[in-house]
Amino acid sequence: MPPYVLIGYPSASRGPGFLGAKCGYVYLTDTELGPSGLKRPAGVSEDRQKRRQELLGGLRDEYARQSGGDARIKDYAAASEAAFKLMGKEFMEVFDLKSERDALRESYGGEFGQRCLLARRLVESGVRFVEVSFNLNFINGTGWDTHNEGQKNQHVLIQQLDQALSALIADLEARKRLDKTLVVVVATEFGRPPEFDGGGGRGHHSAAFSAVLAGGGLKSGQAIGATDELGKKPVERPVSVPDFHATIYSALGIDPAKELYDGDRPVPITDHGQAMAEAFG
Repeated sequence: MPPYVLIGYPSASRGPGFLGAKCGYVYLTDTELGPSGLKRPAGVSEDRQKRRQELLGGLRDEYARQSGGDARIKDYAAASEAAFKLMGKEFMEVFDLKSERDALRESYGGEFGQRCLLARRLVESGVRFVEVSFNLNFINGTGWDTHNEGQKNQHVLIQQLDQALSALIADLEARKRLDKTLVVVVATEFGRPPEFDGGGGRGHHSAAFSAVLAGGGLKSGQAIGATDELGKKPVERPVSVPDFHATIYSALGIDPAKELYDGDRPVPITDHGQAMAEAFG
């Protein structure tokens, strides 16, 4: 199974950077069909596919040998080999959402909900990190970035999110997986001001915003920190973004003080964040 799956359209700037291709992601835009690039064409038999892979493998190995150890060639070869492994029956069967009970599928709701259901199936199959986003074709016209009139229909997105999220948490708990699965919800780099702008929407607001953690063995059912009555500025126990990330890492058993290295340059994984002690029972 791939370690990282993104359900939605990734930003063009997203990538594993200095970590290399092994830390990249598989992304999906269709919950039922799965990754289109991992399906064998209808006119190609399994035996023919095997012969093609053997031929490609020989050509790839020879090219890698001639490249003198170029890291980019090694990354490409590793990604190619990993993709062929994902073409097997075990991974592709994860996308058969129809194998779930009709009542359960309906409880998750529409397209976004089905993506959350697929995320649960991916985690159960061995995928360690799944990111789920709404489709680019937002039903409210603008998505969550509601500068203008998209604010009028934001409640439609909120209703879908509410239904899908509650179904996911209830489903994980019923399957006794919630304590082993950390759900990070609506994580963002900024919030929205209480005031409306000239276009009828709400702009960016970095001073205060909220995020939700569920499961993962954390002490849930509480709010850590508080804002004023308008949600405009923190007035009690502010939590920084690095602290939020440190809490996630700690819940996953990763030392938030760990440093990665780009060559000989240290890269702290949380910018020296401190986990929220209140989140741990």
